[in-house]
Amino acid sequence: MRWRDIDGDDAQDHGQPALFDGVDGAVVERRRGEGQFRGMEFLHVRTRTIINSLPARSRLPFRHTINAYRGCSHACSYCFARPSHEWLELDIDEGFERQVVVKVNAVERLAVELAPRRWAGEPIAMGTNTDPYQRCEVIYGLTRGLIEVLAAARNPFSVLTKSTLVVRDLELLADAARRTDVSVNLSIGTLDPDVWLATEPGTPHPKRRVEAIARLRQAGIPCGVLVAPVLPGLSDGADQLDAVVAACVEAGASSISGGQLVYLKPGTREVFLGHLARTHPHLVQRYQAWYPGTYAPADQRQRVRRLLDDSIRRRRGTQVEVRANRAPRRRPPTAAPRPPVPSSTQLRLGV
Repeated sequence: MRWRDIDGDDAQDHGQPALFDGVDGAVVERRRGEGQFRGMEFLHVRTRTIINSLPARSRLPFRHTINAYRGCSHACSYCFARPSHEWLELDIDEGFERQVVVKVNAVERLAVELAPRRWAGEPIAMGTNTDPYQRCEVIYGLTRGLIEVLAAARNPFSVLTKSTLVVRDLELLADAARRTDVSVNLSIGTLDPDVWLATEPGTPHPKRRVEAIARLRQAGIPCGVLVAPVLPGLSDGADQLDAVVAACVEAGASSISGGQLVYLKPGTREVFLGHLARTHPHLVQRYQAWYPGTYAPADQRQRVRRLLDDSIRRRRGTQVEVRANRAPRRRPPTAAPRPPVPSSTQLRLGV
């Protein structure tokens, strides 16, 4: 098993050294899931660093990221992060959904890396690769611990998730938003129940995500929606996009962005088309024609963006570009207590 740093959100190796402790960076411990996690396996590693910094030339709307988990039980067939499992010589289809790498010391590492002499208080994004609130967060609590450390340091951060588990941390997020710039976004590409079940079966129902937006906003937490990815022939209809916008505006979403058609890079493309052949076989040839490469044709991308833009204007939503929606303002560091190093009792697991 190869354990090199693949925390870059474009799933590229940026030439950094292996970042996991152990023999040749190997798994420290394997834990088999029980109960609701039966059939899953959790690969515990101890990371040598938790903040990943992308190259300055990166076109992504964030420079620094944290990913406490690799692999994701949300099982989105289109997930662009699937090839990251291949870098670890793990299966990128069902293996990506059932074998989750857990950086068990992520919270402790963040407390060290945010020390004023080492860190300038730049914004950090979570949820840029796999979901920070995927189901195993119930067991490990790493995302909650990371937010606690970021809030204590008054460090700006953003969270992107498809999970309603985020409402567990309402009070924590509200407190963090009083200390620093916080941005939470729910990813909702469709409200269509058939499309949802076919393409992201491990996620909460999209209508529950809309309800989560309402709860976050009622708590005073900035919470927007990312309408993405949009799937050609499945969720790109004008009425479908308008339904998402209308529901999110009614829920009080502080911003709406997105409209990006799904992109299918090598690895993800094969997995997605395999799933599509089972759920919507009549669309396989159309997708093969639409996606000779990674991206859908420009005219189709522009069409969907126009549909979404028109709906946001008509519904009087607050439209922002994805870059603005994912990047909280940089706040100069202020005098603050040193982030607490969590006690070793945090990871007493009930797996």
